[in-house]
Amino acid sequence: MSIDELDRLVEKLDLERKVRLLAGATVWSTHAEPGIGLRAMVTSDGPVGVRGEGWDERSTSLTLPSATALAATWDDDLVELLGGLLAAEARRKGVDVLLAPTLNLHRSPLGGRHFECYSEDPLLTGRIGAACVRGVQAGGVAATAKHYVANDSETERLTLDARVDERTLRELYLAPFEAAVEAGVWVVMSAYNGVNGTTMSESPLLADPLKEAWGFDGVVVSDWGGVRSTAPAARAAQDLAMPGPEGAWGEALVAAVRAGEVPEAAIDDKVRRLLRLASRVGALDLAADAPLTPLALPDPAEREGRDVRGEHGVQGEHDERGEHGVRGGHGEPGEHDSARALLRRAVAASTVLLRNEGSLLPLDPSRLRRVAVLGPNAAAARIQGGGSAGVYPMSVVSPLDGIREALSGTAEVLHRPGPHLDDRPTPLGTDNARNPLTGVPGVLVRLLDATGAEIHAEHRLTGRILEPARIDDAATVEIRALLSPEVDGLWELAVAGWGHVLLEADGRVLVDEEVERDTDDPATVHLSPPYRRAGFPVVAGRDVELVSRRRLDPDSGIASVLAADPPRRADEVELAAAVELARTCDAVIVVVGSTEEIENEGADRTHLDLPGRQDELVRAVAAANPATVVVVNSGGPMVLPWREEVPAVLLSWFPGQEAGHGLADVLFGRAEPGGRLPTTWADRALVSTVPEEGTLAYSEGLDIGYRAWLRRPAPPAYWFGYGLGYTSWSYEDVSVSWDVSSESALPVRVRLRNTGERAGREVVQVYLSRPETGVTRPTRWLAGYALADAGPGEVVEVTVDVPARAFQHWSAEHHAWRAEEGAFTVLAGRSAADLPLSAAVVLGTAPPTPREPSGERSLAVL
Repeated sequence: MSIDELDRLVEKLDLERKVRLLAGATVWSTHAEPGIGLRAMVTSDGPVGVRGEGWDERSTSLTLPSATALAATWDDDLVELLGGLLAAEARRKGVDVLLAPTLNLHRSPLGGRHFECYSEDPLLTGRIGAACVRGVQAGGVAATAKHYVANDSETERLTLDARVDERTLRELYLAPFEAAVEAGVWVVMSAYNGVNGTTMSESPLLADPLKEAWGFDGVVVSDWGGVRSTAPAARAAQDLAMPGPEGAWGEALVAAVRAGEVPEAAIDDKVRRLLRLASRVGALDLAADAPLTPLALPDPAEREGRDVRGEHGVQGEHDERGEHGVRGGHGEPGEHDSARALLRRAVAASTVLLRNEGSLLPLDPSRLRRVAVLGPNAAAARIQGGGSAGVYPMSVVSPLDGIREALSGTAEVLHRPGPHLDDRPTPLGTDNARNPLTGVPGVLVRLLDATGAEIHAEHRLTGRILEPARIDDAATVEIRALLSPEVDGLWELAVAGWGHVLLEADGRVLVDEEVERDTDDPATVHLSPPYRRAGFPVVAGRDVELVSRRRLDPDSGIASVLAADPPRRADEVELAAAVELARTCDAVIVVVGSTEEIENEGADRTHLDLPGRQDELVRAVAAANPATVVVVNSGGPMVLPWREEVPAVLLSWFPGQEAGHGLADVLFGRAEPGGRLPTTWADRALVSTVPEEGTLAYSEGLDIGYRAWLRRPAPPAYWFGYGLGYTSWSYEDVSVSWDVSSESALPVRVRLRNTGERAGREVVQVYLSRPETGVTRPTRWLAGYALADAGPGEVVEVTVDVPARAFQHWSAEHHAWRAEEGAFTVLAGRSAADLPLSAAVVLGTAPPTPREPSGERSLAVL
């Protein structure tokens, strides 16, 4: 859309209309302006799927592997395909702007949102993020690069001030966002935190480098609630304040413009950007351009930040749901099958084989008669991280389900959970609760007015109600269900919510309490309210009527939860049962992992240990059966103290809805474990995520992740880039041009041979180092990568294009990129520490004669 066309539309709008467009109309949508052909644009989380407007378990989503898993593929093409899948899901749900990808770095493995970010390395993060952007936007949906910038910790994330020197900021934390802009991203989200003394919604970094040096022509949207000022944020390059309609802009911004505190030209630029975005996503119809009608005031519901919702709790012109609350299905059956096949492929491509002593893997199904699948995450795998990125999956294939399906008719598959892992209450579901009015599996949710009279009722599928229908006169939300217990004993019942909460069982009051809100973090307020628990004796087969009520106080969030858990067997009993089963089987697969308390938005981790007694379970099972495979189900690094005591270890990340199918493909050799680590796994964190007096100093500079470990005397458990396959490779030669320009890419050709007996895939990684340097540099840094595929005995040559930027450093003195002339070493291999080939390149000088053969210049790096 041309500047002239944009200017014409902007000129039609008076100041009030322009300012109105710059804040949300609802929590998830922007304002419409029919007089210029502009409809509302709908936004949605998130990186692993498209949730749509609001939280409703009846509106399910195809669920991708976590961002860490996608980066573990090191496969730009695959990630671009997955971005296309997200775009199709967005179109299905009427979403125009997808709030993904997350481009913050793994500065520390303790980061609570680690799973939602790609990598510790800026180049890998930038390439995978750019691939996601291309895939999403090729489908006509805007991608959102977030959270700009240095939003790498969850502790005090709303207010912390990250102190980062200019060079570190440019070379590490801004680099992935620059890559996203080069890929053409249409939206960038400003972060909650501050950088070097200024909160990001007011930061000069939004103007330069984002809009000026990089030429970003899209919209800067705030993180939800991230705009906290009127004139300072409006004078900055912040364009859109979400959510709405209440906030720091609106009438206050109109007044600030008229008072001369904010130039109207700044407002015009923001509106142009918003209209350009609308044009890109198909929300601007110039044919509908018409005379403007008088600007209507928001209705009372809108003024209170409430959206008028239909029966299923989701508002808007895009909501056309069927009886199950899923809008429009997922196209033709073949399309759904194709999407699931892609997700299954992604699971295998992201799975990292950490250890395979004696070539235990892949398992041969023909040799198996009895297989044990153990661990708390085996029957109910954690497929995604906690927080605002969460979606309701269309279906979930657990590891147990996938293994049973793969061995159907071949082997008996038996399960034991082992010691209990998570003590968080379990919300009621369709497996143990029924609506007391209809008897249909699920729960009854009612909204009551101040007198206790019912004003709305609906059937829901879970006792975790994050968003009931919004009704103006609602004073209380009630969840009612018949619990159908399968075992006798003292059950633990629980209710969650802020404000006054009540829990009853068969008319007996168990909880009646005021729960004071003690946090402003929206992820906690709206998604993780605190529980209050009580014991209640039940008899198997005899229904218990459960009722929870929560008063809908202002600023108390809207989430309510009704939960119930049966009595547990003692951990010692479960551990002994798992070990005994392991002794009787041909092979054992133990699935261990993290919990929502450990990896979740809003809180950083305090340690890297597996929770509960999982380490004890692994050691006991491995001692009982030497054919033990351990699968680690986590979004980020964990300490694995038994890693040398078991023959095989696989890392599955949070693998999305096709978890079990993809895992079974790897376990039984139908697919290669294609993943390589996108972040270093170590037994401790080297940097803190905890601010001191509100300030978080990035004093480590350029040395995060593998760069930091390269300066340590002892190695980490597993290096960045590490991962095994089901074949072996020999790196034979690397060739480069001796004399290179600092302004053009350097092609690095690597020859390698598949020396194993199976076809396989290798991730060929190229790093640079600078033997003699006038500026401080990391020991080495990732400069490029490419994928190699070859059959048994085959030789293949791949070309890794090393961008000119890889040779450059940011000069704080000149505020520009600079390249030192002289020698750089090019290193090629399979991880940051396993680089058997090397060659030298020189910037700006002629090569010596004659040149040495590359084989004589090989360098083994330990």
